[in-house]
Amino acid sequence: MKKVKILLSLLLLIVFVSSFSESKTFNLNSKNVHFYKSSVPSEDESNSESINIPFTGNSFNGFREAVGFKESQGKYETVNTLGYLGKYQFGKSTLERFKIYNTTTFLNNPELQEEAFVALCSLNKWILRKDIKRSVGKKINGVEITESGILAAAHLAGAGNVKKYLRSYGQNTFKDAYGSSLQHYLKEFSGFDTSFIEANQKPVV
Repeated sequence: MKKVKILLSLLLLIVFVSSFSESKTFNLNSKNVHFYKSSVPSEDESNSESINIPFTGNSFNGFREAVGFKESQGKYETVNTLGYLGKYQFGKSTLERFKIYNTTTFLNNPELQEEAFVALCSLNKWILRKDIKRSVGKKINGVEITESGILAAAHLAGAGNVKKYLRSYGQNTFKDAYGSSLQHYLKEFSGFDTSFIEANQKPVV
């Protein structure tokens, strides 16, 4: 009986160790691996009242995860009914600006999608640099204008529409085909730290 118990114990130990090893291997090769480490939110950040978007901190990582969740629930392989692609719902013309022409490759490459998002933020920050300097800290239609809000709104509506909105003090508004408004993005994505993004007229992916 003692020998049987010992053998059973050894078998259980072997099964446990092998299953743990397999699960670690799976996680490392999973498509859901993030390429940028998340910062841990503070207690105040964890108590955020945001209903639609999980709050992952005020860092740039928190910003990109919030935008990605809003656009596609963070799913890299998503294509919507209008043909917008990936986690951040890029249009084909925007991707071509960064010399990305193969949409299948793009959808199956999370790292490429993250690089494209940073590049687009960098480009929009350059296009809107004067408006950022002029508008941040002001309130338009009751919404405090922040750099992160501007960059998120530019992702939704394009930098040109953000310029029109800011320079008309909220008179020229914009909504996409699904009803998401530029003003909502200014509010929803305000207060993130986007200082990581460098304004660049010709960012490269």
